[in-house]
Amino acid sequence: MDSRQWPCPSCGDDREFVQPPCTDGHTEDGGECPEWACADCGSAVVTGDAAVVPVPARLAPAA
Repeated sequence: MDSRQWPCPSCGDDREFVQPPCTDGHTEDGGECPEWACADCGSAVVTGDAAVVPVPARLAPAA
């Protein structure tokens, strides 16, 4: 199981984060799963870029 050191928001300082086996298919193409968990408290952290979804413009009805 892979691990990294990051600040844990729940613990309040740097902790070891582990990557449990991916069940969502993130690693099927050889990529890295973005889901990590603090080894001490279990708080979840998701890494990577956030997807940007455009919001369609809404037109107001004519008066």
